[in-house]
Amino acid sequence: MKIRKAVIVAAGLGTRMLPASKVIPKEILPVVDMPAIQVVVEEAVASGIEEIILVLAPGRTLALEHFQPSEELETLLEKRGKKDILETVLRTSRLARFVQVEQREPLGLGHAVLQAREAVGNEPFGVFYPDDLVDGPRPLLKQIIDAAQSVNAPVLSLLRVARSELSKYGIVEATKVGERLYHLTGMVEKPAPEKAPSELAIIGRHVLTPDIFEVLTTTTPGAGGEIQLTDAMLELARRRKVYGYEFEGVRYDVGDRVGFITAQVGYGLKRPELADRLRAYLKSALAEK
Repeated sequence: MKIRKAVIVAAGLGTRMLPASKVIPKEILPVVDMPAIQVVVEEAVASGIEEIILVLAPGRTLALEHFQPSEELETLLEKRGKKDILETVLRTSRLARFVQVEQREPLGLGHAVLQAREAVGNEPFGVFYPDDLVDGPRPLLKQIIDAAQSVNAPVLSLLRVARSELSKYGIVEATKVGERLYHLTGMVEKPAPEKAPSELAIIGRHVLTPDIFEVLTTTTPGAGGEIQLTDAMLELARRRKVYGYEFEGVRYDVGDRVGFITAQVGYGLKRPELADRLRAYLKSALAEK
């Protein structure tokens, strides 16, 4: 199972981050000094992905423009001798091949993935939700790809969450079949804690096979006419084996205000030129409380 392409779903309206996301798409908001979507693309490239398919809303193309050359900026940086910054900018436009597809109406995550059908073609592919950033010993998608190749089947990323948090996620019913690996037999969207089949939540990295597109075309829309990817994956699991992998790493939900702030701290502390000053500030701020 060779995974060459990945779909990044970035067509949402970012309502959890308003008013910041009114004009600027939330995936462009920075994690320290790098747009969140670039953190995701860097992970994809480190996982062996060659082509990125961006699913965007009409007229909201900043995510794609970020990865395109900027001649005026590059010329200015070169004239001023800012070679390090210039190389950073140039590298951004060389990361991968990018393809843009549009989701013309906000009809759910499943509908967004379906828009990438032609660009993906008849091959397995990765899926990213750019709100989910994971800092771990290996790139998250690489962990999922390795698991998918070991079972030659679709694999979803799983996170063990506190029971008080279960109602915020899609939760799987699963049987453990290997180290961190589970065979999925059911999924429940945002269950009450007492009705949840496990404490394993579905997080935004998957490896899917192209048969998911046929399932999506026949998935019944739910509330608001939305086609949910979770519903399609549940149906896919009835037709073939689908697995989940409990990944290694720290996850940040940058589509949430607290998650966005903690991501700044977590990624900032990994930067040698920032870590000492950031620790000193945090120590001072906590002492004042």
